[in-house]
Amino acid sequence: MSVAIVTGASRGLGRALAGELAARGWDLVLGARGAAALEEAAAGLERAAGVRVVAVAGDVSSAGHRAALVAAARELGGLDLLVNNAGALGAEPLVALADHGLDGLREAFEVNVVGPLGLVQEGLPLLRAAEAGAVLNISSDAAVVAYATWGAYGATKAAGDLVSAVLAVEEPGLRVWWADPGSMRTRMMAAAEPGEDLTGLPAPEEVAPVLLRLVERGLPSGRYTALELAAGAGDGTGAGAGAASGAASGAGAGAASGAASGAGAGAAGAGR
Repeated sequence: MSVAIVTGASRGLGRALAGELAARGWDLVLGARGAAALEEAAAGLERAAGVRVVAVAGDVSSAGHRAALVAAARELGGLDLLVNNAGALGAEPLVALADHGLDGLREAFEVNVVGPLGLVQEGLPLLRAAEAGAVLNISSDAAVVAYATWGAYGATKAAGDLVSAVLAVEEPGLRVWWADPGSMRTRMMAAAEPGEDLTGLPAPEEVAPVLLRLVERGLPSGRYTALELAAGAGDGTGAGAGAASGAASGAGAGAASGAASGAGAGAAGAGR
């Protein structure tokens, strides 16, 4: 039985990804800060899918929490997939860089960059031992496009993209994906831009199965967007295959340059 850790799993995209994995028979370790919501999500998945689900409440910026997540995965039999989804905006609502509190910026880097890397480090022995170990880091097009008020958050995601690209080079035995899900109808998006009308945006439950095509198809390490994956990125057909060919190479400088370039309409239009 395959085992995955999913952070930020009590709601939004993390909860949706956990649900899709459970429906596919994965055992899960779920992490989030809110214990009650996390326990409710875990119990619901166990009932619905008949898989083992362990809830570990805590903050991904805490070394103790990261160790507890990996220990729980070890108890379930190992670690095949690590999904770094937990995120922090740094300011709610978002503000211009001139007005951004530095404490909030530090918190965002801890949650969006340092914590995920620490969790990768903690889980590497299990990931390396897995038959097809993989890491999925949730990115954003704010990592590659200059949106007003998104600068601090985008800086953390740009750093996360580069960490992912280097990890892909340093760990060639693993699949490492950094994926932009696009703008979604989530509580986090509402907190970022309270005045925005989100009714036209997709729900996380619509995006999650698209992102999991990375896992199902065993696509090469690289940067992907949900738009590219929906268009067939990596399957050798359609426009999506061409759009992803550079970003998804997963080899040496090609992987790193694809993560940093931000080129192409797909990268620019995928949302935050």
